[in-house]
Amino acid sequence: MAKIAFVLGEDFEDNEFRVPYDRLHGAGHEITIVGVKKNTFVEGKRGREKVGIGATPDEVRAEDFDLLVIPGGYSPDHLRLDMGIVKFVRDFGLRDRPIAAVCHGPSLLIEADLVDGRRLTSWPSIHSDLVNAGAHWEDSAVVEDGNLITSRNPGDLEAFSNAILQRLNVPVSAPA
Repeated sequence: MAKIAFVLGEDFEDNEFRVPYDRLHGAGHEITIVGVKKNTFVEGKRGREKVGIGATPDEVRAEDFDLLVIPGGYSPDHLRLDMGIVKFVRDFGLRDRPIAAVCHGPSLLIEADLVDGRRLTSWPSIHSDLVNAGAHWEDSAVVEDGNLITSRNPGDLEAFSNAILQRLNVPVSAPA
């Protein structure tokens, strides 16, 4: 099965972590939660999720993973200030490894210089940021462009999770 990294910081959107995590974990994939400080917990902005950080970017390498997931909420905005996290995300892009980002997640792709000339979607409030960074923004549930898989909001999480599973060559069925 695939090795998957999630980058996560405080105030992530609870469902944007939980839904893809459960779908990927349920399909048997190995998941590592990467954050700024190991052995600490970060909390979702709605207070429904509290997730332990299993590794820092200094302890892992992009080439050790098959896919990266960036949940939205305020987490990506916090994480884009940490150069270790930004380098980790950039390394995924430079190695052409799949990156799945939902809602505000693409803001971390901007910081990692991975959006110029690419098609993406996101939460509407970062539309201009993406366009100003050279991206071509689309209002679609899921946009796939090369190694990037992006989605708009919690309402798109099933389509987003299905796109990730299909990228990993996992047959997609309705969640249990």
